[in-house]
Amino acid sequence: MRGAPSPRNRRAQIDAATLAGLYVERKWTVDRVAARLGVSPTTVRRRMRELGVQARPRGPMTRAPSDIAWSPELAWVVGLIATDGNLARNGRSICITSKDRELLETVQRCLGGVGGIGPSSGGWGRDCLRFQWTSRPFHAWLTSIGLMPAKTLRLGALAIPDRFFPDFLRGCIDGDGSIVTYVDRYNTRKHPKYVYDRLFVSLVSASPAFLQWVRHTVLRLRGLSGHLRAGREPGRRTMWRLRYAKRESAALLRWIYYTPDVPALRRKRDKAFETLATVRWYRRDLSGTI
Repeated sequence: MRGAPSPRNRRAQIDAATLAGLYVERKWTVDRVAARLGVSPTTVRRRMRELGVQARPRGPMTRAPSDIAWSPELAWVVGLIATDGNLARNGRSICITSKDRELLETVQRCLGGVGGIGPSSGGWGRDCLRFQWTSRPFHAWLTSIGLMPAKTLRLGALAIPDRFFPDFLRGCIDGDGSIVTYVDRYNTRKHPKYVYDRLFVSLVSASPAFLQWVRHTVLRLRGLSGHLRAGREPGRRTMWRLRYAKRESAALLRWIYYTPDVPALRRKRDKAFETLATVRWYRRDLSGTI
């Protein structure tokens, strides 16, 4: 007769999506989450640390400012902040860094014209720009949904409403994602019709917990599974890549670029619509005839 699962195994069975739904989105306490899952509060806290879910401070919960309401524009900006942004430790400054001025100007418009754009003083390269603004209420609101200073290795699940998740994910792709297309002719030596369109949509992060949560959420909302794997170059930290391929990649693009005028990095948005209009998923010869 097999014994009961070990505490380690029970902890590993608590996935990022479950914690995000109960602790981050519903704002349940650790004790309440533990009671729901049938484990101890210590087990929940340890699993939160493993998945990068930031614990709320003890004491009364800081409420998000009442005048901040979710919208497609705001969700897109939050996606950019989650990938290419930074929350200062002073509790009021937020910035997004990019080489694309038009992208930062779009962010500025989405936020109602706040802040300013100027050269980046960090180690991002000469051509890099920084959009920075100051707002204690907005900084506190971002913290309340799961963002934090120095988030690179600690980022986990965020409290993003399902309705606005496509916009949030589009912001993530504009920040640390890519849309790659090419024509695969590798097997044409076997037969001239073995020519394929290839399409990959990827998102990279140093935090596996964040990508696990993104993957679980996309699977829950759209039924797309994707593939998560780690890679490391000599002398660099481990980076994780969530990638969607073939028909899943096309379905993901249709989901996040649901109209031609959604706020986005223009070159990626144009590439997405061009790809969706031209990609073909069957064999073809070099002349384009079947």
